[in-house]
Amino acid sequence: MQPPKAADAPDTPRPDAPHGPAEKSGAEQEKRAGAEQETPGAEQGEVPEHLVGSTLSTAAAEQTERVSGDEPLLPARVHRPSDLMRLLIGVLAIVVLLSIAAFAHGTTTGLEQDINKGTGQAPDILIKSAGLISSIAVLLVPVAFAIERLIKRDGLRIADGVLAAVLAHGVTLAADLWVAKSAPGTIQDALTQPQPGDALSDPVHGYLAPVIAYMTAVGMARRPRWRVVLWVVLLLDAFAMLVGGYTTPFSIILTVLIGWSVAYGTLYAVGSPNVRPTGQHLMAGLRRVGFHPVTAMRAEDAPESGDQSDRGRRYLVTLEDGPPLDVTVVDREQQAQGFFYRVWRRLTLRGITQHRSIQSLRQALEQEALLAYAAIAAGANAPKLIATSELGPDAVMLVYEHIGGRSLDALEDSEITDELVRGAWRQVKALQSRRIAHRRLTGDAILVDRAGKVFVTDLRGGEIATGDLVLRMDVAQLLTTTGLRVGAERAVAGALEVLGPDAVADCLPLLQPLALSRSTRATLRRLARERSQREREAVLDASDAAKRARLLEHGAAQETSAAGPGPDRRVARKSLRNQKQAEKRALDDALEEAREEDLLSQMRQQVLLIRPQAPVEPVRLERIKARTLVSCIAGAIAAYFLISQVTQADFGAVVEQAEWGWVAAAVGFSALSYVAAAMSLLGFVPERVPFGRTVLAQVAGSFVKLVAPAAVGGVALNTRFLQRAGVRPGLAVASVGASQLFGLGCHILLLAAFGYLTGTERTPSSLTPSRTVIAGLLTVAVLVLVVTAVPFLRKFVVTRVRSLFAGVVPRMLDVVQRPQKLVTGIGGMLLLTSLFVLCLDASVRAFSGPDVPHLSYASIAVVFLAGNALGSAAPTPGGMGAVEGALTLGLIAVGLPKEVAAPAVLLYRLLTLWLPVLPGWLCFNHLTRRGEL
Repeated sequence: MQPPKAADAPDTPRPDAPHGPAEKSGAEQEKRAGAEQETPGAEQGEVPEHLVGSTLSTAAAEQTERVSGDEPLLPARVHRPSDLMRLLIGVLAIVVLLSIAAFAHGTTTGLEQDINKGTGQAPDILIKSAGLISSIAVLLVPVAFAIERLIKRDGLRIADGVLAAVLAHGVTLAADLWVAKSAPGTIQDALTQPQPGDALSDPVHGYLAPVIAYMTAVGMARRPRWRVVLWVVLLLDAFAMLVGGYTTPFSIILTVLIGWSVAYGTLYAVGSPNVRPTGQHLMAGLRRVGFHPVTAMRAEDAPESGDQSDRGRRYLVTLEDGPPLDVTVVDREQQAQGFFYRVWRRLTLRGITQHRSIQSLRQALEQEALLAYAAIAAGANAPKLIATSELGPDAVMLVYEHIGGRSLDALEDSEITDELVRGAWRQVKALQSRRIAHRRLTGDAILVDRAGKVFVTDLRGGEIATGDLVLRMDVAQLLTTTGLRVGAERAVAGALEVLGPDAVADCLPLLQPLALSRSTRATLRRLARERSQREREAVLDASDAAKRARLLEHGAAQETSAAGPGPDRRVARKSLRNQKQAEKRALDDALEEAREEDLLSQMRQQVLLIRPQAPVEPVRLERIKARTLVSCIAGAIAAYFLISQVTQADFGAVVEQAEWGWVAAAVGFSALSYVAAAMSLLGFVPERVPFGRTVLAQVAGSFVKLVAPAAVGGVALNTRFLQRAGVRPGLAVASVGASQLFGLGCHILLLAAFGYLTGTERTPSSLTPSRTVIAGLLTVAVLVLVVTAVPFLRKFVVTRVRSLFAGVVPRMLDVVQRPQKLVTGIGGMLLLTSLFVLCLDASVRAFSGPDVPHLSYASIAVVFLAGNALGSAAPTPGGMGAVEGALTLGLIAVGLPKEVAAPAVLLYRLLTLWLPVLPGWLCFNHLTRRGEL
């Protein structure tokens, strides 16, 4: 157990519920906490000197359950992850419902007909009675519950319910307006019923959704008697509305989902009353299982990582007689911590057993108890579980024998001896001898007592009877944990001595960040950033030293030439070339000296010294990558958007009227764009690189764009090409970075300039820019002010910009010294933009008839630049979906009919994205076979 932490004030249980966590309002909690803060704890001086913290204490002879002390005051309200999960589930259910209503029109119509046929024979008096009773009950039941809560002084719950009802009413009004004005006809048919006078029923019931939101927010569904009344009222009201023809089944379901979602959204936004058990409940629970506690000291909480956020609150409890106890309290809200991370790991990782994303408290209690007993039976040093108990309906406690000592994270580096490392590996060997996996072998899960004995704790996430893959992951995790503290050599030596070479060599394919815990991955990323920073600083220092030496040599040469006849031009050029080559060698040497291998690579090398034939190829653990998932979702959205646009266009008439001369011109502009792209790249490469091969590399990039985002694939391919062409790796990255940075600046300037010209087209005499341009500039200014005003954002931006300029600026200085190269790069960028604008313009002209107004080049340039920016930012390959949507909407916004805009954009994307794929694949294979990629 870690050292207890200081606290501010105690929290006491409600007098009417001493045996479990009770629901109480935040105001009631704050009032009691304030009263107890005024009473100093008399027993605080009895805390041992080696423990810094505060206690909950009681006299041994005291018979009451009320205990005073100084436990940290729990917040009056908490933002529960479970509320957020329910909100997301409700929103997803609403989306699914509307999708069914939109695309399964036959199903919705058939369902309504079946319901009408089944209820058509109901007696009229029954329908009217049900409607009357339900309308009265819907109003009386919430009022009755509010009175009951006010009598029990729980007014804050009523306030939450009223707020949720008001918000739900606003959402229903917005939903009704959307269905009436903008929703597709199929959704309108599924949610409304015809009424007398050519009217339609409300898509969402304006009174029922607020009632559902209110009942959910105040917690009626969690009380058995009120829950029965709630469901009876809702079913009765739904029956009366359906039979009377005032609504549809989909409308009823949508109403319930909106009320339910708004309620949980409100609870998550404002927070729910905190009902977590306090130290007072813990003391009472310990007495119920036969202990006689004197003090309970809250242990200091370590920073919660994503994979250890459900570890529970821990206490050190002293008894009237006997050794102290370590007690862990786990409540329902802690079980929900890290839910989305666990779901994502479960979806994306293959071959790894994953627990249920959310376990019940009973399951969590049984799992930890099972692992505790199994670990001790296997011969491992683990805390001994001596008692378990529930603390009311929302929490459980686990009582262990007290170990004392400190965790591996709390030890100084000098205190971690080789024997201690071997002790940790002995515990893992004992667990694995019985096929037990720990799954959380981080530094805070390894405890060292005062005698130097090593224990393994936090077994809640472990598994029994597990497979080899998970056991090897444990070995990889502990190797990394110990390597971060004692270095790769000592960590591997300890593992080899205890487990043997074969067991350690088998874990090499699992020495990858994906197989490690979340906190370990964060530490490795931080170390990688620090390592990269040191390498950049070393290269910059070497570059500065080389430039100073070159300036000194140049000054000496000038002095020599002044004293006598100078050397000819050939000798001067050769001398300059030798100086630059010497500078490159100095940079390469500095980079080689500063380069440091990461910890995982160091440990692999240490193991390979013992087992050279050991497999080192990483095991593929990912089932699906985040980028792939985002690409699929974005592609589906883009496909839906494009199909909806394309189906409204009469392509037969459009193709018949197409002007094929402009189509040929668009093909030519698209082909010339690869020459311009090669110029824009070579303009920032001082070294000599063949121009023809560079053009082929740009054509090959059209194939790479389909397997990677537009802003990533081209960068990687150009960097690789320059390296194969003889440019040093660091200089190749800097050249591509300089090209990208300069291209970004040109893109922004051209967008602003053409936007200004677009605004002045209608009023050329005043040269007044459009309001859109002014609004855009103001938006950018506001964003810049926000970034500079918020310290976190300012630090983030400054760090990223500094790392970018660290390598790019020296390269730019080299290019500036050669004006011909600079003109080539700038000219290539401007030519590339011009060719794409001309290609889009030719595509538009190809489908524009005599009745379609011609767009100016400035307007088309603005549309292209904006669409290209969105395509570069989109995570989809080649910007698919984002570019098409942005270009189509942009052309429509500047006055082009959608019947012309849709085919023009499709032609443009066909020429710039799809047709070059086959030539790109051929060029990619050609350059690869020749070793140039």
